[in-house]
Amino acid sequence: MLSNIGVPGLILILVLALIIFGPKKLPEIGRAFGQTLREFKKSTRELTNDVMDDFEEEKKKAAK
Repeated sequence: MLSNIGVPGLILILVLALIIFGPKKLPEIGRAFGQTLREFKKSTRELTNDVMDDFEEEKKKAAK
């Protein structure tokens, strides 16, 4: 879905964001979005590791 935006669409989104939020608020919003994305990725990675650990434990139990 996002791969169909293209450069003109991206420029339009940035201009609209600049108009709506203003130049002073935009860096704060970007920073908050980056932190949220980082936390989401970290949580996803931890959840994946937990599931894989459980899977490996079940696999070891089944092998015995």
